[in-house]
Amino acid sequence: MNPHYAKVAGRAGHRCEYCYASEAVFNLPFEIEHIVPMFRGGDDSAANLALACRACNLFKAAHVDASDPESDELVRLFNPRQDRWADHFQVDPENIRIVGRTPAGRATVGRLRLNREAQMAARQQWIRLGLFP
Repeated sequence: MNPHYAKVAGRAGHRCEYCYASEAVFNLPFEIEHIVPMFRGGDDSAANLALACRACNLFKAAHVDASDPESDELVRLFNPRQDRWADHFQVDPENIRIVGRTPAGRATVGRLRLNREAQMAARQQWIRLGLFP
């Protein structure tokens, strides 16, 4: 296990800092993710680490930016150390989709594929269990 896990997971409230999934519903701990990858100048400091579910970590990979689907401009992705989740995302109560409220939010929703069919089905169950948001 990553030596930073306890500190990062505690700070994140044991939630994926991107899709907001609760670690409690998974059968293994979430991953420690470098917000800025090491090869792009990132480091192992607490300010550059986030808790991510496996899917968000895989889809984010080494990306730090993505296209905003509204403007088609390249923008930075949501940064859990600098940004508040609620400022950049909201959950549409009718269809359980995560909606980006800002260019960074919209780009992150697209890059991390936060509204995949399987993700939305799981999110619906998490809501029923009182584990989301």
